[in-house]
Amino acid sequence: MEPEGLHPDTLAVGFGYDPEDAYGAVKPPIVLSSTFAYPSAEAAKDVHRAYFDGPSPERDAPYIYARLDHPGLSLLQKRLAVLDGAEDAAAFASGMAAISATMFAHLKPGDSVLHTAPLYGGTHGLLHGPLAGLGIRPVAIADGLSRESVAAAAETALAHGPVGVIHVESPANPTAGIADIAMIAAFAGELAERQGRRPVVSVDNTFLGSLLQKPLEHGADLCITSLTKYAGGHSDLLGGCLTGSLERVGPVRMLRTLLGTHMDPFTSWLLLRSLETFPLRNGRANANAAAIAAFLRDHPMVAGVTYLGFLADGSPAKAVYDRQCAGAGSTFSFRIRGGEAEAFAMLDRLKVFRMAVSLGGTESLICHSATTTHYLVPPEIRREVGVDDSTLRISVGIEHPGDLIADLAQALAAVGTGAKSQTSAGS
Repeated sequence: MEPEGLHPDTLAVGFGYDPEDAYGAVKPPIVLSSTFAYPSAEAAKDVHRAYFDGPSPERDAPYIYARLDHPGLSLLQKRLAVLDGAEDAAAFASGMAAISATMFAHLKPGDSVLHTAPLYGGTHGLLHGPLAGLGIRPVAIADGLSRESVAAAAETALAHGPVGVIHVESPANPTAGIADIAMIAAFAGELAERQGRRPVVSVDNTFLGSLLQKPLEHGADLCITSLTKYAGGHSDLLGGCLTGSLERVGPVRMLRTLLGTHMDPFTSWLLLRSLETFPLRNGRANANAAAIAAFLRDHPMVAGVTYLGFLADGSPAKAVYDRQCAGAGSTFSFRIRGGEAEAFAMLDRLKVFRMAVSLGGTESLICHSATTTHYLVPPEIRREVGVDDSTLRISVGIEHPGDLIADLAQALAAVGTGAKSQTSAGS
């Protein structure tokens, strides 16, 4: 199947697989072998030469050992690459494995890394923990829509050392803040002239995924996605991927081999199966999210909603959203009136929504960001980026929207009644 002219819905089902390669099986089989036999000693030498010395390590070499590559991983990577519009892809055992390998492959002691804010808690912990311990300084960009803000952060970073990576999380977790990928990529080109080395622009695309945002088309070098979320979509696997050019993905792929953070055959098979329904699930969840966001926006117990569909016309964020995104997605945050006590009371009343971290599954999830996903982020940084004790992150699934809205309504009503009772007692 050639990708030209085909829609993502079709590519997600059949791209890269020929039944003749597997006894005529309509679906790709799971190949569980940990090692692969060589037809001859000379062939063994040629295979290893192709793997370690070739222009595209692992991608084009025959199979050697499952940590290096295996049939399910190879097929999955081809499908992920075509969905992102990329030359190459590398799949990992988790989203954080993909982010970590990207950082370690493209940074060295003495470098700086610019990043948008807020960041997913795991990414924040990586930058401010192990990487900082190696002498790599993370510097936050206050406003990912402002070139002036990017330039100011770059000056701070350059005082420490060259900028090796600019990491963009857009939309941001959990605030859904937007960053201008094209502007940041152009700024990376200007930095190249100044420091003699172009920073690698990586974009965490987890919140929207390949169906709603294609960072590579806007100048990013690497697109990173947690496959645990929408692509997997059933909250039953862990995975991550990296897509981009052969030049940028290659070093990360080789580091994956050394770290042993590849994706295993069974998970690769599960993801190939899940990708087939990805567009269907995505469409239903997005429609549900729009209805739920509208309900929350109008509820008296809700102080604000970060749903991207509500960006104000004429605002810088809306202009970038219209140019960069094909939809608002189904994960956003809202702020309940009150604080932690009111947020916890509401969470404990929910019956259909499940209280859990993660996002992008068939089931609807909700969590209190400050005490879960962003627990390790210092409180002062959480407050600065808009993650306070009233913030609740919601991932909308594919259940009936009426049931989801009714569940939120009864939980919010109970909290509202309790708040009114306390006010009356106090007066």
